[in-house]
Amino acid sequence: MAPTVHLVRHAQAVHNLTIANHTMPDPPLTPFGEQQCRDLCGRFPFHSSIGLLVSSPLRRTIQTTLLAFEPEVSRGVKYFALPEVQETSDLPCDTGSNLSVLKEEFGNRPVDLSLIPDDWDSKKGKWAADHVAVEARCREARKWLKSRDEEHVVVVSHGGLLHYLTEDWTGSGKFQGTRRPFLRRVKKLLFPNAYDPWYTGTGWENVEFRSYHFVEGDEGNASLEETEESRHRRSEKPLTKEEKTQLRETVTKDGESLKI
Repeated sequence: MAPTVHLVRHAQAVHNLTIANHTMPDPPLTPFGEQQCRDLCGRFPFHSSIGLLVSSPLRRTIQTTLLAFEPEVSRGVKYFALPEVQETSDLPCDTGSNLSVLKEEFGNRPVDLSLIPDDWDSKKGKWAADHVAVEARCREARKWLKSRDEEHVVVVSHGGLLHYLTEDWTGSGKFQGTRRPFLRRVKKLLFPNAYDPWYTGTGWENVEFRSYHFVEGDEGNASLEETEESRHRRSEKPLTKEEKTQLRETVTKDGESLKI
């Protein structure tokens, strides 16, 4: 039976503080983000059921996993860094560190880096910041997760990527600023260091978690469906398949959702 997947957005990282920090390569968590992880650890209700930890190989997602899921780490639950669930854009803040850097920084921590190829941080080919490539690697990630034997799996990823992984863009404008390029340019000129929520590009809050089952009979795409308990937890009504398709076409128009 396919596992239940608990998806989590990483805690606050340095690039979440200001647009200026979007030029920072692979930024770490802030002290507040570290506290968010400890808070999540205290309220996450499924610790005893988790049989596998997975995260994007970016620094902020690895740090979130190690802190927020410390009970699982302490009891030896397997933890893979999975490059397919890295963030969508090619901004410096969304581009991961070279594999050699990750090995040096996390080589003595209980995270398995063996699934990461040398070119994972290239943002080219399979790893490109375009809709076709992102959708393809999310499909690959879902199929990999569906094939796992564990009953419950945690995946820590990013606000933009989670919309692609779930194929659900509900609330994707929740943290967005103005869509009009001219107004955004004016705002940047007037307030160059002000945080613009548009760049969040997501409906997922930091350390928000949602739970999903795999859709039965959908072997080719391995689609996910949010559990009733998870929807109730956040008081969210599920969209129909047609509504999801229409919302996806709206949000991904002209590549806007990748520009985070």
